[in-house]
Amino acid sequence: MAKYFDVHPDNPQRRTIGTVADTIRSGGLIAYPTDSCFALGCQLGSRDGLDRIRSIRNLDDRHHFTLVCQNFAQLGQFVHIDNDVFRAIRAATPGRYTFILPATKEVPRQLQHPRKKTVGVRIPDHTVTQALLGELGEPLLSSTLLLPDEEEPLTQGWEIKERLDHVIDAVVDSGDCGTEPTTVVDFSGDVPEIVRRGAGDPARFE
Repeated sequence: MAKYFDVHPDNPQRRTIGTVADTIRSGGLIAYPTDSCFALGCQLGSRDGLDRIRSIRNLDDRHHFTLVCQNFAQLGQFVHIDNDVFRAIRAATPGRYTFILPATKEVPRQLQHPRKKTVGVRIPDHTVTQALLGELGEPLLSSTLLLPDEEEPLTQGWEIKERLDHVIDAVVDSGDCGTEPTTVVDFSGDVPEIVRRGAGDPARFE
């Protein structure tokens, strides 16, 4: 059964955040809130966590997973980013965007797009997520909590626990969460490409 953590949205309880981080470090898969919607998250190097996310969401090997980072210093370890792209991303970050960029050698091969060798990255504007990332000291391997054949992500912590109780290890709930995934912008080509229109305003990249 998944553990349920009720976390204050503005002042996350330090001990609780520490317990969630320990769950992740020990190979656990969690559901947690972001500035767009709930996501599934596990440790970067967890093959089991990756496989469980693929199974829950019924994903193929072409799916772009996201590394949810605390800041640009962390993000820069995992993707190649030139000055022009950096300035464009910086102006929209932190925020409700995911950016697809060429992966560095720090990104496990199974997380990269098999042909493009790219990975998604983002820096969320969410107090609880930032607290968790700060405690972990590394990115979370993440994917939107959108179940197969459903049009919108799950939005209530209690419902997530009820429906995924036996396939995840913890639910982090900090109250209302959005229903719209991030806007996804692919910067791996010559010009930015809007791959998915979501919670972030795509106009700045068009």
